[in-house]
Amino acid sequence: MTAPVTAIEPIIRLAAKGDGVAASGRHIAGAVPGDSVDEGGAIIPGPHQITPACRHFATCGGCQLQHADDVVLADFVRDRVVNAASGQGLEPAEVFPVHLSPPGTRRRAGLHGLRIAKGAALGYREGGSHRIVDLADCPVLHPALTAMIAPLRAFVAAHGPAKAMVGIDLTLADQGVDVALSQFPLEGLGPTEAALAFACDQGLARLSFDQGYGPETVWEPEPATVTLAGVAVGLPPGAFLQATHDAERRMADDAAEWLAGAAVLADLFAGLGTFALALRAGAQGARKVLAVEAERAAHLACKAAGAQTGNTVLALHRDLFRNPLQPAELDRFDAVLLDPPRAGARAQVAEIAASTLARVVYVSCNPSSWARDAATLTAAGFRLTKLRPVGQFRWSTHVELVSLFER
Repeated sequence: MTAPVTAIEPIIRLAAKGDGVAASGRHIAGAVPGDSVDEGGAIIPGPHQITPACRHFATCGGCQLQHADDVVLADFVRDRVVNAASGQGLEPAEVFPVHLSPPGTRRRAGLHGLRIAKGAALGYREGGSHRIVDLADCPVLHPALTAMIAPLRAFVAAHGPAKAMVGIDLTLADQGVDVALSQFPLEGLGPTEAALAFACDQGLARLSFDQGYGPETVWEPEPATVTLAGVAVGLPPGAFLQATHDAERRMADDAAEWLAGAAVLADLFAGLGTFALALRAGAQGARKVLAVEAERAAHLACKAAGAQTGNTVLALHRDLFRNPLQPAELDRFDAVLLDPPRAGARAQVAEIAASTLARVVYVSCNPSSWARDAATLTAAGFRLTKLRPVGQFRWSTHVELVSLFER
């Protein structure tokens, strides 16, 4: 039961989707802790209510918390993570300060484009709708990605399909912006020449089109790469990257510090080798890291990058959902790091629990699945000794973390 509503009541916290929650339990959209709300739902702004950085905030579905200052943002990220842990009966020995990525640092984005009578609309979708918010700019994106909004809008208006929404994925590579367009037919010499001219004029690192059969690259003057821990790694189209470089560095530094002294490591769900490459050099010198990944293009890119390190990083192609590393295999390592998709790593964590491993760093983009897996580890004798909440999707309700379990 909720408490009776008084004439004026304070907003005491943020709900998981970003609404302010009043003392009575009412959810008030647009309110933040420190605000008050009257009986009619009108918000009386408090010290943590700020002017949103983006003109599109009221309609765009990309951000939910631009009206909250950094104090509230950090509290929200921390509470989401700590509450997920406590929901499983877990009490971390040490909670590190929240890492918040600054504005203008997001290096990947998924937009949509649509030809309309007056040209084209290009941007994110409205919250809870398929309607496109036609972006003028975006304060979360790296400036190199923001600079592509207007040229891409013009390109979609001139050459995009009629009455069909186009997918637009942007990634910042070492060589510039990688643009991947989907549901965008490219037929005939004229459209192909226009695409090549567009890529050349904009200095793109790569331009690819996916017409339902996978991405086909039409422009890539030199192989696209992304530098991870000082190593230039081939960047396959659509490959996963941490959203911001600063959050990637923060989590990798934490992992390296927490795994000090471990000479032989495994990086599970390794992707391109983001963490494996960062962990290859310990305080005592080079150490061996096995990078395990199921997605073939990412695995091959990691394998090639590992060869540049003198084979201190070795890549293994394996589906850890269907075929997790077994205890006898895990026992060969001093410690493991895992960074699974949002669903977590139930099967692999069960095998870790049955192994003799004493240290596990778990990086997660979903506090709920992480907490479920963490409960399995603690039931096997692990303790949650270190935990850092991470908010690299600034102004959104998407929360991440890096954690250490020891036994």
